Amino acid sequence: MRDLARLPKAHLHLHLAGAMRPSTLVELAAEQGRRLPTELLDPSGARLDVTVRRGWSRFQRLYDAARDVVAGEDEVRRLVREIAEDERTAGSRWVEVQVDPSSYSARLGGLQATVELVLDAMAAATAATGVGMALVVAANRTRHPADAETLARVAKRFAGPRDGTARVVGFGLSNDETRGRPEEFAKAFRIAREAGLLSVPHAGELRGARSVQGAVEALRADRLGHGVRSVEDPRTVHLLAERGVVLEVCPASNVALGVAGAVELVPVRQLQDAGVPVALGADDPLLFRSGLLEQYAAVRDQQGLPDGSLAGLAADAVRGSAAPDALKAELLDGIDAWLGAPTTPTGPSGLEG
Repeated sequence: MRDLARLPKAHLHLHLAGAMRPSTLVELAAEQGRRLPTELLDPSGARLDVTVRRGWSRFQRLYDAARDVVAGEDEVRRLVREIAEDERTAGSRWVEVQVDPSSYSARLGGLQATVELVLDAMAAATAATGVGMALVVAANRTRHPADAETLARVAKRFAGPRDGTARVVGFGLSNDETRGRPEEFAKAFRIAREAGLLSVPHAGELRGARSVQGAVEALRADRLGHGVRSVEDPRTVHLLAERGVVLEVCPASNVALGVAGAVELVPVRQLQDAGVPVALGADDPLLFRSGLLEQYAAVRDQQGLPDGSLAGLAADAVRGSAAPDALKAELLDGIDAWLGAPTTPTGPSGLEG
C-alpha cells in the first residue's frame, strides 16, 4: 500500500470556519470568554442525529457557534495559515476555501473588506507554506436571491487570471439545500460566470437528483458540492458524466449528516464507474474530525478502492480545480509517479507508521 500522504492532491471542498483546528477553537473561545456547545468538545467529532433533517439543523447550530469565534482579522489570518499548514501535511498543493462574506462582514468591515482580508491572508499563507490557495465566494441559499446577486458582483471584482495569486476563482451556493431551488439563483451565477468564475453550487445532498439537474442546467455547474444523490436517477448520472461535472464528494460528512449510512455506502466507486469525475473533500474537518487525507484512507479501507482509483480521484480534483496550468501539470505528473512507485509497509489505513 502506497503512502497516501505522498499522493499529490488538490482540495476543492472546504469551508473556512469548518476547517478550524479543534485546539484553535478551544483556545479562541477561552480568550473571548465564549462557552462552546459540548458537541464541539467531543474528541471523536460532533454528535449529530442520524436523520438528514435533524442532523443538518444541529450541524448548522454548531457551525455557527464555531464561526462566532472568528471575531476579527487576527483570527482570519490564523485560520487561513493553519489550513495551509494542515493541507501541506495531507499532501495538498492546492486548496480552494469557501466563504460566505455576509457571515463575517459585520465584524470585518463589509463584504469587500472581508474578501480582501481573506485573499491577503491566503497570499501570506501560500508564501509561508508553498500551498496554493484560492477563494470560492458562496451565497447562502436560505436568503433572497438578490443577496446572492450582490455577492456575485463582489466576487467579480476579485476575479483574475489563473496565475497562482490568491484570488476569487468560483461562486458557490451553500447552506440548507431544502430551502432555495437552484433555479432561483440563476442570475447570480450568470454574473459570476461572465466574470470567468467557476460555478460550484452545493446540490444532491439533502435533496435528490432533481436538485442536481437544476444546478447543472440552470447554474451551469462546473462542479457540485456533494452530488451523491444523483445516483438515485441514472439519467442524472449520465448528464454529469456527459458534461464532465466534477462531484466534490465528502464521505465523512455524508455519514455524519445521515446522507449515507456508512462510508462504504457513499457511491464513490459507482460514480467513477459511470464516468463521473469525483474529487474527495473534507467539508468541515472541525465537526467531523476527518481531514482530506482521512477521506482517501476511508475509501481505501472501507470501500476497497485500489491505488489506481485513488490516483484517479486525485487527478479528477486537480483537473477540476482552478490551479494554474503549470501546477496542474506538475501535480498530475506527481500522481503518475506516486502510482508508479513501489509500495512500502504501512498500517491498515495506508498511512505510514
